[in-house]
Amino acid sequence: MKNKMYGEFGGQYVAESLMPTLIELDKAYHEIIKDPKFWEEFDYYMKDYVGRETPLYFAEKLSAKYGPRIYLKREDLNHTGAHKINNAIGQIMLARRMGKTKVIAETGAGQHGVATATAAALFGMKCRVFMGAEDMRRQALNVMRMRMLGTEVVEVRSGTDTLKDACNEAIRTWAKDAEDTFYVLGSAVGPAPYPEIVKRFQRVIGDEARKQILEKENRLPSAVVACVGGGSNSIGIYAGFLDDAEVKLYGVEAAGKGISTGEHASAMSAKTIGILHGMRSYLLQDADGNVKTAYSISAGLDYPGVGPEHAYLCQTGRVTYDAVTDSEAMEALLELCKLEGIIPAIESSHALAYLPKLCKTLTKDDVVIVNLSGRGDKDVNTIAGYINEKGGL
Repeated sequence: MKNKMYGEFGGQYVAESLMPTLIELDKAYHEIIKDPKFWEEFDYYMKDYVGRETPLYFAEKLSAKYGPRIYLKREDLNHTGAHKINNAIGQIMLARRMGKTKVIAETGAGQHGVATATAAALFGMKCRVFMGAEDMRRQALNVMRMRMLGTEVVEVRSGTDTLKDACNEAIRTWAKDAEDTFYVLGSAVGPAPYPEIVKRFQRVIGDEARKQILEKENRLPSAVVACVGGGSNSIGIYAGFLDDAEVKLYGVEAAGKGISTGEHASAMSAKTIGILHGMRSYLLQDADGNVKTAYSISAGLDYPGVGPEHAYLCQTGRVTYDAVTDSEAMEALLELCKLEGIIPAIESSHALAYLPKLCKTLTKDDVVIVNLSGRGDKDVNTIAGYINEKGGL
């Protein structure tokens, strides 16, 4: 089996009992990616079910405010409201090819859970989604959506009751039930071959964006910006531009209440290397190597690590990573609402919040693509809480 590494990152740090399952997965994955019939079916569902290709929208008012020509890759317009459906359909199609009858998943903001529940219903599979108790509270709408789709949502009460703990529980369950159960991993994390699989199904974002910007501007963008938690939406859009050295790539993590406070989810800020969820990558750790609690107002970004390819891209300098605070992200969210009539997810708003800093280094002749990875319906209660704390709009 190819134990793919990204420099010193990646690998397979799992219990011996899971190795046969990973070997089976790797073999099946590398078979299907060579099968034109698989991709013909995948493309059919992307077009006629998900609604791809998603528009690359020129944000005229945002551009007028910040200078460069700013385009938004509208993943928020996908069925289920985010980029997660691309990967969920691809992985469940793979699970079906492997003869699995059940799927499990973890979720933080709930978008991957909803996407998995949707694809499971589409393909007639039993589905369980593990979700931290705190995230279930924050994302009650998505919990209801999953249950409406016939999925069992398993409340995880351990650790911080958030995404890391949901991942832990999903992996434990998978280790017991792997014979008939497929683990649909939602981000570009985990043991090989998962980071590669997630990137392959999400690169539809980058491939589309590259084709679209060449049609609209007859040139490649100066910069591509995306938010980074585990990193699936960002690795997906980067995949269309990684080989174009002239395109600068930016990843924006969650600085929470500020890096100096310790209440954040920026795994790149300290660049300490450790092992979590079967991979070697940058993690939030204390001096003894214990994984620290991540914090973000965004349920989808409060993960204490980052995918191994992101760690590699950071180390090599191909991608520039930075972080923005809760308040910066929320102000960017409200700004997009008022300027463009689009309500973005809080996750995506972290990428939008990087525009003031980035655009100071650019001119009106530059072109910027921001990956708008999801819409903000799920976040309305959190947004209302933020507005109320501010004393109103």
